[in-house]
Amino acid sequence: MVQIQSTDWSLDAASQDERAHWLAQLEHGKVLHFVQLPFLLQQQELAFVNERYADPKRKNISLNADGVTLLGATSDADAQSHMRNLIARFRAQSLALVHAIAPNYRNAMRVAPTSLRLQAVQNRATSWRKDDSRLHVDAFPSRPNQGERILRVFTNINPAGQPRVWRLGEPFEAMAQHMLGHVPAYKPWQARMLHRLHVTKSLRSEYDHTMLHLHDQMKADMVYQKNVAQRTVSFAAGSTWVCFSDQVSHAAMAGQYMLEQTLHLPVDKMHEPSRAPLHALERMLGHPLMAA
Repeated sequence: MVQIQSTDWSLDAASQDERAHWLAQLEHGKVLHFVQLPFLLQQQELAFVNERYADPKRKNISLNADGVTLLGATSDADAQSHMRNLIARFRAQSLALVHAIAPNYRNAMRVAPTSLRLQAVQNRATSWRKDDSRLHVDAFPSRPNQGERILRVFTNINPAGQPRVWRLGEPFEAMAQHMLGHVPAYKPWQARMLHRLHVTKSLRSEYDHTMLHLHDQMKADMVYQKNVAQRTVSFAAGSTWVCFSDQVSHAAMAGQYMLEQTLHLPVDKMHEPSRAPLHALERMLGHPLMAA
């Protein structure tokens, strides 16, 4: 993890050399921890940082990429308007931060929904596949990303000052070496069937198939969860962190009240494309994972 003392979302005081170093660390699978970079809530927004406004059946409140559609909120129109403005402002600041770190990403990124997470991590009842307290790398069962990177910006807005607690696991390639032997062979006909049945929103590539099985195998293997090299990290209220969550082995252990922005980036727009999980897996398996 790389600790950064900047207090400005645009990183105006950071030198080009500092930004280049942070980008290299990010693409090498590190978490960038902006220790004193809070997302400031407006006075009228403070009341809505409360789990009673969240649908208990959903993981979070989310603002679609269109900037209009708000999902998962159980509140009146006025409250939803405040939450929409809050989330949209966080989206804008997250984009400014990523653009400052990696200007070459600016015109290449695809913006995904932005989430306001009001429920306590440790109180969430879920299946083992959805249990984010188990170490995992991110992969989406229904939304194949065809090799694109998953870049995420998080900020802890807990009004009581409670930290967000994660575990960080071993580097991606070490994890993959351990888990790849358990990944079943990719069958194109199965991918086509899943797409025809609308189980997936697009055709699942061999890369998506492999990443999904790595995600599941990590979570299912409780011996691995216990014994793999790992560390516990604490993200204080008022701090922000950025990582490629398809590369960083992570688990959310405790905390409540967080904002999160997901961005998708084509591998060839990275500064060092060879660092992407796609190319790491291709090197290990000895063949391309994306159809030409």
